[in-house]
Amino acid sequence: MEINDPRTIRALAHPLRLDLLGVLGAGGPATAAQCGRILGVSQASCSFHLRQLAKYGLVEDAGPGSDKRERRWQAAAARLRVHLTPDSDSLVERQLGLMVLEREMHAIAEYSQLPDGTYPQWQGKAGVVAAMAMLSPDEAAELKEQWLRLLAPYIARARANGAGPKPGQEYVRYFLAATPFAAAQPTGPDIMEGEQE
Repeated sequence: MEINDPRTIRALAHPLRLDLLGVLGAGGPATAAQCGRILGVSQASCSFHLRQLAKYGLVEDAGPGSDKRERRWQAAAARLRVHLTPDSDSLVERQLGLMVLEREMHAIAEYSQLPDGTYPQWQGKAGVVAAMAMLSPDEAAELKEQWLRLLAPYIARARANGAGPKPGQEYVRYFLAATPFAAAQPTGPDIMEGEQE
C-alpha cells in the first residue's frame, strides 16, 4: 500500500500505532487485548489507536475469531510505503522518518543492555550487524529489495495462517538503514595526487 496523503502520514506518526501495524503485519489478525499483551500496553489504548488506524484505512476488521465478543483487526496491506507528491509537506515525511529511526534505535539500545543470559535461546542469533560496502545507488536499491524479499515469506505466512507465533517463535524486529558515507567521498580531481606525495 502506498501512502501519499499527509493526513494519513500524520496518523502513522505515533510509536504505538507503528507497533500495532508491526504486530498485525508479523502475526496476523489480533484483538486489541492480544496486541496489548504483546506490546505491554493497555487494551483501551490499543483499541483507540487501532480505531484511528482504521479511520485512515491502515487496518481493517478481520472478522470474528473464536471469541465472537472481541473485534479482530488486521493490517490492510503487508507492506506500507510512504510516498509524498512534489506538492506535499516534506516536513511530515521527515518527522515520520525521524520517529521511526528513534523508535528503532531505542529498541536496539534496550536489547543491547539486557544482561547476558536474558534470552539464552537467542544468544548469537539476534543482535546488531554493521558493515560497510562499496555500492552504487542502483546496487543499494537492489540490496534493499533483496532484503525485503528475504523477509517476505516470514511475513506472508503469518498473514496466511493468522495464528500468531507458534511455539518457539517470537516477534522479532528488523531494521535496515543504508546511509552513504559522504564524508569519505573524494572532493576533487587532485585527491589521489595529494595522497601520493
